Amino acid sequence: MYRGRFAPSPTGPLHLGSLVSALASWLDAKSHGGQWWVRIEDLDQPRCVPGMDRIILQQLAALGLVSDGPVIHQSLRFEAYAQALAQLHALNRVYPCRCSRQRIQRHWEEHTATVTEARPYPGWCRQLPPVPSSSLPEANPEADGVAWRLRVTDAVIEWVDFRLGPQSQLVSEVVGDFVLRRADGQWAYQLAVVIDDHEQGITHVVRGEDLADNTARQIVLQQALGFERPHYWHGPLVLASDGQKLSKQTGASAIATDHALRTLNEAALVLKLPQMPEHLSVAEALGRWVQVWSVHSH
Repeated sequence: MYRGRFAPSPTGPLHLGSLVSALASWLDAKSHGGQWWVRIEDLDQPRCVPGMDRIILQQLAALGLVSDGPVIHQSLRFEAYAQALAQLHALNRVYPCRCSRQRIQRHWEEHTATVTEARPYPGWCRQLPPVPSSSLPEANPEADGVAWRLRVTDAVIEWVDFRLGPQSQLVSEVVGDFVLRRADGQWAYQLAVVIDDHEQGITHVVRGEDLADNTARQIVLQQALGFERPHYWHGPLVLASDGQKLSKQTGASAIATDHALRTLNEAALVLKLPQMPEHLSVAEALGRWVQVWSVHSH
């Protein structure tokens, strides 16, 4: 069965950009006769606003977007991430690293001519003697000054994005060995999203185009852990007046839920879907958009 998901971070209420991703993922799931689940990505606890997860779910519900499965929180899944790290350690795919971001940044400032050049992790800790499994971090995040990196290969990762077309990336040259658990004890997004998508049975990932660059790293992790690869669709972004992506960090306004259909029409416009007349109910409008999406996406 098709199963999609929407995974907001509770650092602020939903804005138009996040609603576009929510609506696209919901429509894609429903047009395929599938399920749509919501996951709260609250790994970065210092940035999360207490009670914001409840507000986001209320916003979605007011717009007719309700999770078909249990809403999980990443902050309650640290044990699953620790188990995955132990599995990768047993495969000799991870190693501890004490290199600071400042040291890596200084290295590339001295060795690259422009800021647009790739700046992968130089691999300084890669050749250190292996460490025993007893040195692996526990599920509870504690700042011990040691990051854990995935040992990537030189294989080119290729995939087909349902909107962007054929994609490829040589992760070893673009990113290098990337972090799965940070030195401050926080589990990295790349690991958490791969574990959660697998355990929730997510078959299709529909999200914003700004996250397309993460796909290759997530495929590398899926391959290392023996997981099936979901299908990917990366949608258009909503830009602010300065041309930057609309985001909570730049003060994007919360969506209005008291005029639900008007708000949904704004998101539909970004997705190049027809505008629905205001006399329709939210359910009727969503049903018509599902039909349109079915024709154009199948």
